[in-house]
Amino acid sequence: MMLCVMGKSQINNLVSGKVFDAITKEPIHGAIIAALSIKTISNENGSFNLQTNSNKIIINAVGYDAKTIDITSKNLAISLSPSQKILDQVVVTANRTNEKRTEAPIAISIINKQTIDEAKAQRIDAVLNKVSGVYMVNLGNEQHEMSIRQPMTTKSLFLYMEDGIPIRTTGVYNHNALLEMNLPAAKTIEVIKGPSAAMYGGEAIAGAVNIITQAAPAYTGGNISTQFNNTGYKRVDGQIGSTIGKWGLLATGYYATRKDGPVEHTDFNKTSISLRSDYKANDHLTLTNTLAYVDYYSDMTGALDSTKYFQKNFSSLQSFTFRSVYALRYKSILSQQWNTNSATSISFLLRDNSVKQNPSYSIGSTSVATVFKGQINDNSFKTNSVVAQHVQKFAWLKSKLVMGASVDFSPQSYYAKFISITKDLALNKYVSYTQKTPDSLLTNYTTNISNIATYIDYELNPFNGFKLVAALRYDAFKYNYSNLLQTGAPSSVTNYNRVTPKLGFTYNIKGVGFYGNYSEGYVPPQITELFSSSIVPYLAPQTFKNYEVGGWLAINGNKLYADWSLYNLRGTNEIISVKLSDGTTQNQNAGETQHKGIEYGINYQPNTQWHFRFSGTNAKHTYINNIVKGVNYNGKEINGAPHFIANAELFYKPIFLKGFSVGAEWQHQNKYFMDDLNNFTYNGFDIANIRIAYKIKKAEIWVNALNVFNAYYAVYATSAPGASVGVNNKTYNMGDPRELTIGLSYKFGK
Repeated sequence: MMLCVMGKSQINNLVSGKVFDAITKEPIHGAIIAALSIKTISNENGSFNLQTNSNKIIINAVGYDAKTIDITSKNLAISLSPSQKILDQVVVTANRTNEKRTEAPIAISIINKQTIDEAKAQRIDAVLNKVSGVYMVNLGNEQHEMSIRQPMTTKSLFLYMEDGIPIRTTGVYNHNALLEMNLPAAKTIEVIKGPSAAMYGGEAIAGAVNIITQAAPAYTGGNISTQFNNTGYKRVDGQIGSTIGKWGLLATGYYATRKDGPVEHTDFNKTSISLRSDYKANDHLTLTNTLAYVDYYSDMTGALDSTKYFQKNFSSLQSFTFRSVYALRYKSILSQQWNTNSATSISFLLRDNSVKQNPSYSIGSTSVATVFKGQINDNSFKTNSVVAQHVQKFAWLKSKLVMGASVDFSPQSYYAKFISITKDLALNKYVSYTQKTPDSLLTNYTTNISNIATYIDYELNPFNGFKLVAALRYDAFKYNYSNLLQTGAPSSVTNYNRVTPKLGFTYNIKGVGFYGNYSEGYVPPQITELFSSSIVPYLAPQTFKNYEVGGWLAINGNKLYADWSLYNLRGTNEIISVKLSDGTTQNQNAGETQHKGIEYGINYQPNTQWHFRFSGTNAKHTYINNIVKGVNYNGKEINGAPHFIANAELFYKPIFLKGFSVGAEWQHQNKYFMDDLNNFTYNGFDIANIRIAYKIKKAEIWVNALNVFNAYYAVYATSAPGASVGVNNKTYNMGDPRELTIGLSYKFGK
C-alpha cells in the first residue's frame, strides 16, 4: 500500500520554473520542456508547469542550445545559451518577421549581445566594423559617416532603425544619426547590406542598420559599470529591470564625457536613457512601450589641414564651434497573435528631434583679413506616425504573406542666423563671434513632411529547401514648404510617388545554401537639396538597382561557417550640382554611379576556448555619368572608396582560468583616392586592438588597448573638388591614438 502511494505521488510531482536567455536574462517564450513523453511550452513570461515522475528534463528553444538538467527543486530557474551556430540564428529585419537567417535572400549580418558585451564598445562603430561590407567612420565623439556598398560618405544612402522603425523621418537625414542611439539597450544589431526599400522605404539604399532593444529580464537584476581611459574619456553605465506578473520593466542608460582629448577643442558629453515596458496580457496579446532620450553636446574642431596633420599639430582653428543634439522617441506596439498562422501589430511613434550647430565647415572669409562669416543653425522636426502590419501563413506551399501600411506626418523647421567671427592672426585661431541685433537670418523655413506607404511581402516554398520571396512597396511623399523670409526659394508643395520591387530566392541543403535577389532602393530629395537656392528645382528620387548572389557553408558540426555575397549596385538620377549656361549652378538629376564588390566572412570555433572570425570586402565604386559644375568625372573612381577593407579577430577563453578572456583584433583599410579626379591617394591604415577581461562571480574587470601600436593615421582623408596636382588643400580626420581603457562592472540579480 505504501509503495502505491509513493508511486502515485511521484507521477503527480509538479515542477514549475522559468526559462530565460543566459546573456540578456530575457524570458524565452515557446521553449519546449520535456520529461519522458510529457511536454509543455513556456508562456509569454518564460514560465511553465510540468507534471512528471522523471528526475531530468530537457529544454529546447529555437536559436538556443538544448539543455538537460536535473530536477533539484520544484521551482527552477533555467538559463539557455544562445546558439553559436550561425545557421540557427533568427533575423527579423529581412521581412519584419522572425525567420531563419538561411531563409532570407539578402546579405544580412547579426551582432549578438555577447559580441557587444565582449567588445566593451564605447561607440557603435566598434561592433559594426566587425561585419563584412561595413566600415563606419569615426569622426570623433560618436559622430560618424558610413560605408556600406558605398564609399565613405555623408550622403542619405543608409537607414538607421530601432526595433524596425526609422529613428529619423525621411527627408531630414543626418549622417550622425547613430549617435542618437543607446547601444547598451541593444539586444542585437542586424545589418542589411544592399537595398531594402521594398520593406522600409526611402534611404534604405546601400544598407540598413536595425538596433533591436532588449526586453526586461525574467528576474529582477541588472548591472552597473564605469570606465575611463588615457585620452580624457569617462563613462558610467547602468541597467535595471524586472518582470512582475504580466509586466516587464527595463531601464538602461549611460553618461559619457571627454575633456582635454588629444586634439584641442574636442570635448563632449552625452546622456542616453532608454525605458521599456512589456505588458503581456496573455499568450496572444502584448503591449510594448519604449522611450528613448538623448542629450548630446560636442565641440566641433573640424578636420586637420595637411600642414597640421603631418606636423602632428593638434591645435584647433576653432574655439566656439559646436554640435548639440536633442532626441526624444516614444514608441508603442500592440501585438496580437490570433493563432499559430495569423498575427497583427500596430505601432504608434512620436519623435522630437533637434540638431543645433555652430558649424566649423560654414566659416568663410570676407574682405577684411581678421573678420570671417559663419552661422548658427537649428534643424528640428517632430513626428506622429502609425504603422500597421498583418502576417498570415498558409498551408499551400508553406507560404506566408506580410502586408502593412504606414502614415508619417513630420513638421520640420530650419533656421540659420548670421554671425561675424573674429580671427587672431597671431594665434591663427577664430577667437570670438558676435550676432547682429536684431538677428540677421540667413534661412528660416518650415516643411510639413508627410509619407503614406503600403507594402506587401509574399514567400512560398515550392519544394523542400527552396524559398521564393517577392515584395512591393508604394510610397507617396509630400513636402509642404513655407519660406518665412522674403529671400530664398518660394513657398511651394512638392509631391513624390514611388513603387519599389524586390524578388529573391534561397536554397538550402545539408548546411550549404545559396541565394539571389534583385532589389531597388530610392531616396527622395532631401529638404536641403530642394530649398537651398532662390528657385525650387524639379528633382526626381534617386534610384539604385541591385543585382546580387551569395551563399553560406557550415561544416564540421557548424564549427566552421563561411558566407559570401557578390553584388552590382547601380545608381541613377543622383543629385549633383550642375553649372548652367549663365554661369550659375543648380541641383539636377544628372549623376550615375556603379558599385561592384564581394563581401565574405569566416567564423571558426573548434571548441569553447577558441573563436576566430574574419570579414573582408573587395569593391570598386565608379562614376558613370557625373559632370559637376563643368568638371567631367566620368570613368573616375569615387573618392573615399578603398578597394579592400578587412577586420579579423581571435578570442581565447582558457578552460583552466574560468572567467578570463583575451581577444586580438585587426582592422585594415586599403589605399583610396582622396579626390574625384583621382589625383591624390591616401595609403590607408592597419590598426591592432587587444581586449582583456576577467570575471569573478558577478564582477568583471577589463582593459581595452585600442590602436595598441599607436599607429598615426586618418580615418578619412580628402582633397577639395577639382584640385590639381601640387595644390595643397587636403584635410585629414585624425584616427584615435593609442587608448588604454580600464573598466569595472558588477551584475546583480539571478
